[in-house]
Amino acid sequence: MHTLAQLRAGELSGITRLDLSCGLTEFPVEIFDLAQTLEVLNLSGNALSSLPDDLHRLTRLRVLFCSDNQFAELPACLGQCAALTMVGFKANRIVDVPGAALPPQLRWLILTDNRIESLPSELGERPALQKLMLAGNRLRSLPQSLRHCHQLELIRIAANQLTELPQWLVTLPSLTWLAYAGNPLETEADAAALEATPLIDWSALRLEQQLGEGASGVISRAVWQRDDGATQAVAVKLYKGEMTSDGSPLHEMNACITAGLHPNLIRVEGRINDHPDQQHGLVMQLIDPSFRNLAGLPSLASCSRDVYAEDCRFSAQVALRIAKGIASAAEHLHRQGITHGDLYGHNILLNDLGDCLLGDFGAASFHATTDSLETRALQRLEVRAFGVLLGELLARIDSGLSVERRLALEELERRCCQADVLGRPGFSEVIELLQDN
Repeated sequence: MHTLAQLRAGELSGITRLDLSCGLTEFPVEIFDLAQTLEVLNLSGNALSSLPDDLHRLTRLRVLFCSDNQFAELPACLGQCAALTMVGFKANRIVDVPGAALPPQLRWLILTDNRIESLPSELGERPALQKLMLAGNRLRSLPQSLRHCHQLELIRIAANQLTELPQWLVTLPSLTWLAYAGNPLETEADAAALEATPLIDWSALRLEQQLGEGASGVISRAVWQRDDGATQAVAVKLYKGEMTSDGSPLHEMNACITAGLHPNLIRVEGRINDHPDQQHGLVMQLIDPSFRNLAGLPSLASCSRDVYAEDCRFSAQVALRIAKGIASAAEHLHRQGITHGDLYGHNILLNDLGDCLLGDFGAASFHATTDSLETRALQRLEVRAFGVLLGELLARIDSGLSVERRLALEELERRCCQADVLGRPGFSEVIELLQDN
């Protein structure tokens, strides 16, 4: 994090990224002194409510973060920034989004956790749009013009006021990751599954070290004193209750429970009962430390694609074991009326043998279990996500794959990712084809 004193003293000349979080109420004019080099500007965590009309003087600016400020309107000056591709205004007070505020090269827009009731038709006139984060607003509909965004791959519209999913949305040729939980349109979670989940008293848990923290909660290692007197090492996830980019953490908890048992999903032992601060939480299977993440999160440059370590390589046997496990888990979820919404390498844990677990249900949504064009289309979006994953695995196989088998798997990848959503295979067919390879 940089300081205002450094900026004003000219100590930051030539930098490409500036991070300032120091209670700003006005845009520091000294930022314009960096116009020749500045590409990423992060002004999150201040008290700003406006930006200068001549922001376009920052001619190299590609990425702008202004989350956790006090904006009531997306600034119109953004639309004049010719190089700007990524805009983030999460957790402000935004009600209005003028069409003039949308940069011509817009690729990634984050407006999570605001007060937006409608979006301008100009949003559909941004052909490079690839990632759209709108969870936690007051939207009742989406602009019809979005049907023209054929590069749109990820959209988060959870926790709004949508009463239906537009048919054109679920047939967008590139759409891959969709989260819509917490809207009136969503089928409710299986109440019987939620009620049948055992309650585990907080007093029966002894927390040890923290294992990780994400947007939705904190995971810790713990010891569970069972009713029969035995002890068991477990993982405890306490949910924060705040809106995340994917949606509500409590919807994530319900999806984890409703998912049920599958060898490629993390097992839920029970719900936490009688927490002193009334926090919601789950007690889950403790994952062996030999498991690691398959990939890293997408970067600013990769946008909607995971980042893999340069030395990440697999044998054909291990890669296909991963593919089969994840396809089986996804098919299981669809039978329960759940789309994962975030089927990505960075949400997969694996060991050296290719044993794998699909985690992170933050973007999961519920749909009807009966077959219809809509449920079929929703499930085929997830098939495209699997196709992307399969391609990433194939690119990293270093041994054991014949030319014939590779061609067959590449054809499966192509079919999973084809533009015709309903023309993609379902996961039952995907699994059959993988068994043949």
